[in-house]
Order: sequence, then C-alpha cells, then structure tokens
Amino acid sequence: MFRWRYALAFGLVLGTVPVSRGIHHSPTGISEARSRQGAACIECHKKVTPNIVSDWQVSKHSQNGIDCAVCHGEDHTSAADVEKVRIPTPETCAPCHETQVEQFKRGKHALGWAAMKAMPTTHWLPMALTEGMKGCGGCHKIGLKTEAEIRDLKRQGAGFGVASCDACHTRHLFSAQEARQPQACQTCHMGFDHPQWEMYSSSKHGVRYLLKQNKTLPETVAAPTCQTCHMPEGTHEVRTAWGFLAVRLPLPEDKQWADDQKTILQALGVLDPEGKPTARFDLVKQADVARLTAEDWQRERERMLRVCNQCHSLHFARAELEKGDQMIREADRLLAEAIRIVAGLYKDGILKKPPHYAYPFPDLLAFHDAPTPIEQKLFVMHLEHRMRTFQGTFHANPDYALWYGWSEMKRALTEIRAMAEELRRTHQPSRRR
Repeated sequence: MFRWRYALAFGLVLGTVPVSRGIHHSPTGISEARSRQGAACIECHKKVTPNIVSDWQVSKHSQNGIDCAVCHGEDHTSAADVEKVRIPTPETCAPCHETQVEQFKRGKHALGWAAMKAMPTTHWLPMALTEGMKGCGGCHKIGLKTEAEIRDLKRQGAGFGVASCDACHTRHLFSAQEARQPQACQTCHMGFDHPQWEMYSSSKHGVRYLLKQNKTLPETVAAPTCQTCHMPEGTHEVRTAWGFLAVRLPLPEDKQWADDQKTILQALGVLDPEGKPTARFDLVKQADVARLTAEDWQRERERMLRVCNQCHSLHFARAELEKGDQMIREADRLLAEAIRIVAGLYKDGILKKPPHYAYPFPDLLAFHDAPTPIEQKLFVMHLEHRMRTFQGTFHANPDYALWYGWSEMKRALTEIRAMAEELRRTHQPSRRR
C-alpha cells in the first residue's frame, strides 16, 4: 500500500496522474517515526531556510506526504552533520517517475555534462564557471554524472547541481506547471550560441503564447511553446534532427554541401585533415550532438512534422523545415570557405600549430581559446552567426536568420579574407642558417 501511494504521489508532481480538486490526500503510509523526523526538519529549516520550506509546503510533494527524508535521507539530523544529507539525483526520482527518467536518459539533456567536459579547452576555464556552475556548468549541470563526478563536485562545494530534474522543475516546488512554460527553458536556451528564447519569444509562435499568458488572447488559441515542439505529449526525450552542431552522417548527396560539411567536421576535429575519423568522433557520438545515421535524422524530422501538422498542413510544414535545411547548406558554404582560408595559412606555414592542437588545422572547438585573431573571427562566425542563421530559420524568426545570422556570416567571411591576405603579405619566411 505504501509503495502504491508513494508512486501515486510522485506521479502527481509531474502531472502523470490527474488530481481531483478538493480532495485531501493524507500522508498515510508514512511511518510515524519518519513523520516525526519530517516535522523536525521543517521546524529547523523554517528558521534556517524558510523559503525552501514555504515552497515545499505548497508543493504536490507536501500535499501527498512526501517529506524531506524521502529525497534527502534520514542521516542528517542537525547542523553538526550536514555532510550526511543526501543530494538527490535522477535515480532518486526514478522509483516514482520511471517513465520520465528513462525518457530523459535517452535525450540530449542527459548528455549535457558529458558534452561540456568533452570540449578540448573546458579545463582551462575558471573552476567557478564549470564545476562551480556559474558559466557552462550552470546549464550543463542538467546532464547525468558518474558517482565519481558527484563525489568530486561535493568535495569542491558544488554538490547541488546533480539532480537534473530540478533544472526545469525548480526546487522545492517541483512544479509540472512551471516546467511546461517556455520561460522554464529561457535561462539556458538564450544568449551567444543558442538564443532560442530570443528567437522564439519574438516569433509569431512565441508572441501568441505570451499574449495567451497575459490573457490578451483566449486560452483556446493555438500557440506552441518550446515543450509543444520539443517535448510532444510530455516526453522527456528531447532531441532534434540536426543536433546542436547541424552536421550529420552520412554526408548530404549534394556534392558541394558534402564537401563543405566534411570541411566543417575537420575543423570540429571529428575528421582529421585527411578526412579520417578521429578520437573526437567518439566523443561527438557519445554526446549525441550530431545525428550519425540517416535513420536517426529522419526519425526526428518525422516527429517534428507530426507536431507541426497539429496546426499546419504536412505540405506546408515539410516545406518550412526544408528551408531550414537549405539555410544550413548556405551557411556551410560560407563557413567552409572561411575554414579553408585559415587551413591554407596553416598549410603554408604562416600560422604555426599550437602545441595542444592535434593537427595544423583550425579547431572550432577551441572557442575563445583560439590562438590568433583570424581564428577568433572564425570561432564567432561558427558558434554565434552560423547558429543564428539556421536556428533563426527553424524558429521562424526572420531577423535572427538574416541580420543576426546570415548577414554577420557574410561580414565575417569578408574580414577573414582580408585578414588572410594581410597575413600572407606581411609573412616573413624563417631563414635557414
């Protein structure tokens, strides 16, 4: 009986089981000893962290007798043994939210931490930005972590970024209603390399939904959220056809586009300068930032088409998504030319291979640690402007696709051409003695 009620209670939190309004759900099944301990936790934390308690008190957890010890264990009982408190992970939620946790593990969010750690210069960042979670780590903490990583984080004083679920269902309310709002995605899906919030909120999709939120438009008006498109029917398996990097295997049938994507894959370090897979290929595969089979890509495209078809004809939806594909191709044409220009400088000895580079070839994943001004320009062209070109198209935001994306790529390519010419003009070949 206890296990049944326990599962029901957690199901209510994520909205998997409907709640009848006006019915009081008593915490029967919770042992008297645990109930006393929970009361002791509440009395203490009302003084120490009162807003945590007030959030929990209005949560579905509280309404259904899921107290502190269920998630945090029973070992911590006073200020003297705080280190004994158990910090939840997705496995803490899994006994009652098994479906959601399993879906989450299959999606790209679960790989967020691994993707961050796989970047070649992540370890050069200040610790506060990664493990301290004030930079990359602040969003990538949603990803799953090994037991060793969790122990290290706790030892470094950053042991609270391991729950994953609370990235969207913020603690200690853990509200499904909150997580269903597009603003739940805003903190991470914004800014330099992935301004999806800015694109969505100023697109007609976003504007209509925000007008629904402020009651200008009626509740029945069709207006998609991030969750509508990327979490259809509440699935927690968040994935997209093109992935974060908008590269895929097998390469496109269009020969020019295939050559351009090959060049980009080389600059990402996934292929070596000869076009052969590198060790980084396995990291990209593990981090799921690109689709590596035609079937994988097509499955995600068909899933998105089914979502679009709720409001649009399939013909219209397919044509609109194909425009996004076309803009990736056009953006790749510009980026590949820029990469080849910089690669030529390496080949001709004008740029010297940095000690930490595997090859004398530009590395897009060096990001802001790119060693020369021309490579810094290339990094921004790739991670800011190429992203905005295709993401703006897919998010139905004309200004982002054109002025913040395509136009900036054209400007960057012009500057890279000029910078390369100047480097060649001023280069002094080393003289042999």
